[in-house]
Amino acid sequence: MALSFFLLTLAFTQAINGIHHAGSSTGIKQLLNDSESTVGGIPFATRAYWMRKANQALPDLGSPCPWAAFGSVVVNHTTAEELGDLICSGVNENLKSGNPVSHGEIAAITNCTDILTNKDGRFKLTSLEALEAFKGFTLYTNAESCPMCAAAIRWAGFKEYVYGTSMETLIRMGWPQIRISSREVFEHSTDLPSSSNIIGGILMNETDPYFAWQFDPSSSCPRGCDRPRAGRNCRRSERRPGFCYQKGLTWMCRVSDVIKSYIIDSGISLKTLVS
Repeated sequence: MALSFFLLTLAFTQAINGIHHAGSSTGIKQLLNDSESTVGGIPFATRAYWMRKANQALPDLGSPCPWAAFGSVVVNHTTAEELGDLICSGVNENLKSGNPVSHGEIAAITNCTDILTNKDGRFKLTSLEALEAFKGFTLYTNAESCPMCAAAIRWAGFKEYVYGTSMETLIRMGWPQIRISSREVFEHSTDLPSSSNIIGGILMNETDPYFAWQFDPSSSCPRGCDRPRAGRNCRRSERRPGFCYQKGLTWMCRVSDVIKSYIIDSGISLKTLVS
């Protein structure tokens, strides 16, 4: 009992302080103010909800830990629904399709176009109507877009573009990048007829881990994945989900995950804790 209480207290402390996988304390501070803060006129809790959906697009459309873990969702915040309306999602499909430019944002835009113009779908828009519809949508992506995708976002005319992990963080983690930020692309797109707002750094403490393990063998795998052997790539776990996930007690699993990761990252053995 004493050990369980110690571990629970330790996990709570780490979560509050943002030590574990918190690329910045900003994400933690925002999480603590979900009910009060707004970002671009929309509650932070709503922004966080859709950023988590961008992360969730990875297992929904492929794997919880693909190498290129870039996921996106497109949302309509102009509807009467409190959270907004999900239009489509997309993930990086380079390895799956062999298409070198099929990044998560491009895949999402393509999927949205197909959904909006599907004659048997719920929208049934014409091509011109679909082009116009994008101007009212928000694109959420779990990492800052490359220059190609940032340009595509501007050409599409999205009302908002929201990202999690920054390009600077991706570079620091070892990801090769064309070092032109989204903001620079947007600043050079003023000739376009529409304008798009940029909102960055949303929920970085949850998006960063998806990109940390690829170039760091000591980094923890995303939830639902593990390393078969030390130093190997993360793979979908073959173990059944924990009891708390099966019973819908997600918060309990998150505490457990923080505890396990903290112990692993700190090099603490269970024997040491017990003794």
